[in-house]
Amino acid sequence: MKKLILAACLFGAITVSAQDDLLAELDSTQTVSENYVTAVFKGLQIVTLQTTKMPAKKEFYFVVSHRFGSVKDGISEFFGLDMATTKIGGVYGITDWLSVSASRHTMLKMYETSIKYRLARQGDNFPLEIVGYNTVDINTFLEEKDYPKIEFNDRLAYISQLLISRKLSDKVSLQLVPSFIHKNLYDPAIENDNQFSVGAGGRVKLTKRLSLNAEYVYNADKPDFYVNPLSVGLDIETGGHVFQLIFTNSQSMTESGYITHAAGDWGDGDFFFGFNLYRVF
Repeated sequence: MKKLILAACLFGAITVSAQDDLLAELDSTQTVSENYVTAVFKGLQIVTLQTTKMPAKKEFYFVVSHRFGSVKDGISEFFGLDMATTKIGGVYGITDWLSVSASRHTMLKMYETSIKYRLARQGDNFPLEIVGYNTVDINTFLEEKDYPKIEFNDRLAYISQLLISRKLSDKVSLQLVPSFIHKNLYDPAIENDNQFSVGAGGRVKLTKRLSLNAEYVYNADKPDFYVNPLSVGLDIETGGHVFQLIFTNSQSMTESGYITHAAGDWGDGDFFFGFNLYRVF
């Protein structure tokens, strides 16, 4: 009996020792999860430009946006409300780092599809948030009677952007947006088929649910007919959605139109009021 008890104690000691060795080995190879910065931006857009914010996996955003006519037209056009344009669409998070979207715009009867993908996150080991954004615009406003030889490919425009942001503090976030835009059909008298731009924007948190946003885009290939877009807005968080009030000198809501076709002059009161509404499901 004594021999049996001694054997049991010896087996238990060996087992405990083996478990301790295994745990020590696991501890030596375990990597500590990196702490990532959150809420760099609360909305998917600064004003019109995209932000580095990504939908979560299986998260769906329903999008409704309006841009009214120029405030400069005064009461005759009800300060632009008579000249409203609308965007309706959706954004879906396939994974936490990849999303797709589609929308329809009343201006130029434009359809827009896009893909957005995270390349890097701001955290303990990296100072920036980097996201890629690519869109394809389909202009269905063009008619064969005006363009007898038009083909489907002529209706397309392609936009590639790199979104680079940094959250400087709990209240301030900044972003840089270099863009390349290619249009298959364009008017060589007023624009180029390939256009490059660099945008910059930011967000300043005013209260827990309110922030002031602004963005400016320098278009390197801009003809004199157009101006560089300058926009300001307010983010208002209310429960399950973000509501953005917007003032801008560019009426279009697609990247290809917003960046390349800004025509309003802030100095003359020629700007457009509008809003973006995102509802999360």
